[in-house]
Amino acid sequence: MAQGNLQYQFKRLGISEKLIVANVLVFILEGLLLALFDVSISRWFQLPKDFFDFLVQPWSLFTYSFFHAGLGHIFWNVLMLYFTGRIFLNLFDSKRFLTVYFMGVLVGGLVFLLSYNVFPTLINQNTALIGASAGVTAVLIFICTYIPNQEVRIIFFNVKLWHIGLFFVLVDLVQIASGSNIGGRLAHLGGAFLGYFYARQLLNGLDIGEGFSNFFSSMGEWFKPREKKPPLKTVYKKSADRSTRRDKDYDKMARQKKIDAILDKISQSGYESLTKAEKDFLFKAGKEN
Repeated sequence: MAQGNLQYQFKRLGISEKLIVANVLVFILEGLLLALFDVSISRWFQLPKDFFDFLVQPWSLFTYSFFHAGLGHIFWNVLMLYFTGRIFLNLFDSKRFLTVYFMGVLVGGLVFLLSYNVFPTLINQNTALIGASAGVTAVLIFICTYIPNQEVRIIFFNVKLWHIGLFFVLVDLVQIASGSNIGGRLAHLGGAFLGYFYARQLLNGLDIGEGFSNFFSSMGEWFKPREKKPPLKTVYKKSADRSTRRDKDYDKMARQKKIDAILDKISQSGYESLTKAEKDFLFKAGKEN
């Protein structure tokens, strides 16, 4: 009964919350293995700095994002993931969220690899890359670019999103200049660039993540159990059934057309230009996707 309830609660979570759960579970598992057996599994999934080591474990270009160096590391990542996810999913569906997030992870990882192999004397730290920061930064900078003038409440003040994005980018640049965690900071900037570029292209009508999204959707189909096809039967459908189906298709098209019109309004005048009814409609649509 308890297991079934947990599964039900997990299914009710949004996609960003599911990512948070996955990161926390991996962190707990890694901690338990270290404490009980003195075994670390992160070395098989972290992104190594050496290119030839990476070729031995190419999956690490994505799996590194599920491992964290400590409690503070994972705390700030999941906190940012939660708040940026709420804003993002009010505008777009979970599929696009995952696309931006994992493309940020990918680009951040590639920047890390290139930085260590192209500038070995500049970046001489003996380390590997772990953490969800590149993906989280990609989502953050995406929304800061897409709706830059949208204000959010931080303690006692309202701050525009583009101010927040600029702050985090400047922090990474300062940390690089000070020589602190250079490879990790460069990975953050790689994710930030992806988020900015993706949003700018989307505002211009081009979805640069479409191919990436379709690729991962097709991979997901490989792991779904195949349903047994029922025996062929001759079915005579009533005209009323066809009419109902047409009505549903029409409602779906009308709903999507309304969403597109609201997103166009946001791209032209900003999120704050929406009426309360439009904001409520967009919020409900994001929850249903």
